[in-house]
Amino acid sequence: MTASHERGHGADELCDEAIGLYTQALAQGRISRTAAGEVPCLAEHALLTADPRDDAWLRPVPPTAALARLLHPLARDILDQVRTADLLARTLNTLSALADEPPDLAIRVVAGQSAIQAAIDADLREASDEVLTVQPGSTRSPEIIRVALASTLPIVKRNVRLRHIYQHSARYGSGLKGYLAQLPGDLLQVRTTERAIDRLMIFDRKVAYLPANPDRSAALEIRHPALVRYLAQLYDVLWALSTPFDDPLPTALPGAPVTAVQQSIARLLIDGCTDQAAAEKLGISVRTCRAHIAKLMHTLNATSRTHLGALLIHSGLAEPTR
Repeated sequence: MTASHERGHGADELCDEAIGLYTQALAQGRISRTAAGEVPCLAEHALLTADPRDDAWLRPVPPTAALARLLHPLARDILDQVRTADLLARTLNTLSALADEPPDLAIRVVAGQSAIQAAIDADLREASDEVLTVQPGSTRSPEIIRVALASTLPIVKRNVRLRHIYQHSARYGSGLKGYLAQLPGDLLQVRTTERAIDRLMIFDRKVAYLPANPDRSAALEIRHPALVRYLAQLYDVLWALSTPFDDPLPTALPGAPVTAVQQSIARLLIDGCTDQAAAEKLGISVRTCRAHIAKLMHTLNATSRTHLGALLIHSGLAEPTR
């Protein structure tokens, strides 16, 4: 601990005794080295300098020089802070110029099923032209159908057009048929596809929702015009490649000993998909997928899964359907 701290003040301060001795030195022109030694903060702040004529005495430094020395560290700290503040201001101004709107208004994460449904319902109420959706999977529970109808019926009363893309497997569920039966056909168009992207909803081509994580417990609400426009273009491509709900599904190639679904599974297996991945891509359960694989093995007399893969490649069953 330094002497200045022992006297009860900080290293950058002068005690009353030091001020008194410095005042005395100014008045007398000098002060004994012994007297100054009892007040160390005088030497710490260089307020005294050696007397060139007598080592036993010290001479006072002029007050203006002493003040400049005392203020120098403070001035340096202030200058550093000003430079830091200026750098931050210039950096943030540059970043602000790059954003046309606050990022939280362009893309935000909505967490929790209730919050997601509330956000979607709010945009449904605002929709005035069209609603586009991609709904992967096959099963539709009664609760899902009830929520969907509660959200959809009010907007069709406002003559808002609806377009839904489901997977082929959804055609065989009673839930979807019951949902479609309660909506006007002139405003509703439905198509199905073999493989679909994850869930997607677009309202008036101005706002879109898609899952933010695999379990769909969070969603991205997207209002950035360029990104929403891109998603809408992607939807138009999927729509063009999908089959109208009232049209029959594509069948397997003429003479093929398997069904169209089994042919789809064959293509996925050749691509290296697991049973789980193939089932997810086709919107069916793993149990149903494995039942179709068993039928493929029986049809081709395969003795193992590896043998099945080789037979599928050479059989031509994985050729695209017409």
